[in-house]
Amino acid sequence: MTLPETFQKLVAVRHSKSFRDAVEIQTVSLDPPKPDEIVVKNLYAGVNAADLMMAAGQYLLPTPVPCGMGAEAVGEVVAVGQDVTAYEPGNYVLMNAIGCGYTEYYTIKATHAVPIPQASAEIMSLSIGGLTASIGLNITGEMQQGGEVVLVTAAAGGTGQFAVQLAKLAGNHVIGTCGSDEKAEMLKSLGCDRVVNYKKENLRDVLKAEYPKGVNLVFEGVGREMFDTALDHLARYGRLVTIGFISEYKDKPDIVQDVRVYYKVLGKMASIRGFNLNLFFGKPILAEHMMHLIGLLNEGKLQPQIDPQAFYGVSGAIDAVEYLQAGKNTGKVVVRF
Repeated sequence: MTLPETFQKLVAVRHSKSFRDAVEIQTVSLDPPKPDEIVVKNLYAGVNAADLMMAAGQYLLPTPVPCGMGAEAVGEVVAVGQDVTAYEPGNYVLMNAIGCGYTEYYTIKATHAVPIPQASAEIMSLSIGGLTASIGLNITGEMQQGGEVVLVTAAAGGTGQFAVQLAKLAGNHVIGTCGSDEKAEMLKSLGCDRVVNYKKENLRDVLKAEYPKGVNLVFEGVGREMFDTALDHLARYGRLVTIGFISEYKDKPDIVQDVRVYYKVLGKMASIRGFNLNLFFGKPILAEHMMHLIGLLNEGKLQPQIDPQAFYGVSGAIDAVEYLQAGKNTGKVVVRF
């Protein structure tokens, strides 16, 4: 195909807690690929809470500006460099890299792309949400194969949905939190054993009454009161894996007035463990978990939930990120190109 001379992409040009205020749409030239590069036409981009942190300048401490936005995409190879033999136009690839998401085209080294058999929102959703859940639970969280109580917060989101399913596939009892009846029904359909709609029930009361022995493993991405409640209800040897804190992304960090955390974990020999998917990039474990997830998808054992709200193009990415931040999504939010 003939490549366009220019294309549009979304760029953060300043740090702001408001995503819309932080970004602008830019038109840039599309150059032919270098010998070891491929040019990819975007088809699907995934929306993630990390987008908010990037716009606020918090992601790479600090995130530099200007900075291309979006870090999860599936697309079609449309041009290859003269030294590239692994790809040809018409192949499909998946990418995890800052700047490859909210853009019509991107150019990358061929060795950085992940080949996939077809382009779909479902396969794309595995790349950040699926991998975060899989590695976060199994490696960082040391999830056992059966016999554990696993609490997943924001369980109906793009990452939480996979944590619920993977914990259930491992034979564990899963508690999932969400904020609507619609999301609760989705979680029940995925096999979640106890769904807590925090707008109707108090999680702290539920855990105290129904799980007096505590929770063995927590997969937590909300922060604030949700984090505090999960921490207080860890079982002996319990592990709390924190993957983010979306409740604080738009405001200044909370100043906590409470006893220090070691009072809460020492006696139980419990632990809090941070998870950052970026630290696994370039390591064999990433490919291993991705192939495992694709296998589960092909076997019908994993059911990616894609949010039905449609967003299109670079301009639609702005609305999509704000939609996610408002907590309106049920499943993975996707931008289509």
